[in-house]
Amino acid sequence: MHLNLALILEAAAASRPDHIALRLNDFALSYFELDRAARGFATSLRARGIEPDEAVAVMIPNVPQFTIAYFGILYAGCRVVPLNVLLSGPEVAYHLGDSDARLLVAHPLFAEPALAGAAAAGVEVIEAGGEDGETVAAMAEADPIERPHPTSPTDTAVVIYTSGTTGKPKGAELTHSNLLLNCKVVVPELLPFGNDDVALATLPLFHSFGQTCMQNAVIAARGTFTLLPRFGPREAFEIIERDRVSIFAGVPTMYFALLHFESADDYDLSSLRYCMAGGAAMPVDVMRAFEAKYPVEILEGYGLSETSPVASFNMLDRPRKPGSIGYPVWGVEMSIRDDEDRPVSDGERGEICIRGHNIMKGYLKRPEATAEAIRNGWFHSGDIGVRDADGSYAIVDRKKDMILRGGFNVYPREVEEVLFAHEDIAEAAVIGVAHDSHGEEVKAVIVLHPGRELRAADVIDYCKQNLAAYKYPRIVEFVDELPKGPTGKILKRELR
Repeated sequence: MHLNLALILEAAAASRPDHIALRLNDFALSYFELDRAARGFATSLRARGIEPDEAVAVMIPNVPQFTIAYFGILYAGCRVVPLNVLLSGPEVAYHLGDSDARLLVAHPLFAEPALAGAAAAGVEVIEAGGEDGETVAAMAEADPIERPHPTSPTDTAVVIYTSGTTGKPKGAELTHSNLLLNCKVVVPELLPFGNDDVALATLPLFHSFGQTCMQNAVIAARGTFTLLPRFGPREAFEIIERDRVSIFAGVPTMYFALLHFESADDYDLSSLRYCMAGGAAMPVDVMRAFEAKYPVEILEGYGLSETSPVASFNMLDRPRKPGSIGYPVWGVEMSIRDDEDRPVSDGERGEICIRGHNIMKGYLKRPEATAEAIRNGWFHSGDIGVRDADGSYAIVDRKKDMILRGGFNVYPREVEEVLFAHEDIAEAAVIGVAHDSHGEEVKAVIVLHPGRELRAADVIDYCKQNLAAYKYPRIVEFVDELPKGPTGKILKRELR
């Protein structure tokens, strides 16, 4: 059986050739033009001697060249290796070497680390932009490949590297079947995507959330996505009004920025129908305040790079529970399990485990890590969660973020929810720090709203009133900003 993820673009180009597929400000590509460019890019890869199933890395922000290269690589039957554009030279070299990439397609904005990393790895670089030399645009002008290479459902389509919070990043091998089902079946089942919907793609396309839920799902639905390479609340509101955006997906820090943008009332947001949240736990107070200000619900979901990524979602036809990650999506099972891998009762905490069509093939060249993550047929997420009697799931915390204080488990998410409810606190992150007698102590790192003042003692007293004695933070640090990754997720490893 042949199956190639690029079939979603082929089908969209056949049925809606003149419809706008993607837009970046005043530049737009129709489905015919996007499909033609991707097929030309595939031909150019073949001409360079790159064979099917070989890896081609892409280091491009949210601009049209990313999508052209992505589908061109798939049309050629090769593996896409999307790289975080913020990687350093040594990190680029590691990713290229680990993935056995034959070629790196890099945007000029990130040429310095791209060229340095590629040189160290012995990999050739193609520019994604610019006017001279061999660029994505020049490669796309080659004669179009006639048909997508006949890959199989279990062939690796994309290798997405995990964040590497516990050692070197690992490449999750996602198959054509994994990604096709996630974008073609799962996401449209959750939101009624129409082919006249416009989605705002500001989540990085090199990240699984933006890639599947914005780029691929919109193409599968034959709609339009409008690109915002660097998120800012003003820019987001301008695009929502200008392009009549109906679907927005973001991480909690984006919603927080939109919520507190002073000029929000100046923009027409009436086109917005649905908002999706993921990538990190959404503070309930932020969700409620956003929904009180704007006439749209936030539907929170859950997933990981290893799950293509969508695993659960707050679905439109079932009771929505703020603070939860919803219900397992179509074709996916979830289970809460203890340290002995036994299912626990509803309401009890344990590790969230997942199985279904969305689970990765494995970690590239790491059979031991794969065997550790996928045990007894279940992918072990490393997240601590609970299931309620209605079958809805909620995340308590990351297993590795859990703080063990004096023999008691402290889940940072619970403490952070209390801190977010304080009117003077803009952002907060809770971590564990080493302590001589308790093993670990609870520390809160806090960003205040502009013009507000708080002392550490004020924060501690407030938490004492809202948390058990072993949970409240004894250490409080105030900072101007919290370190964040490319999707806006707070990087607790840097705080540690």
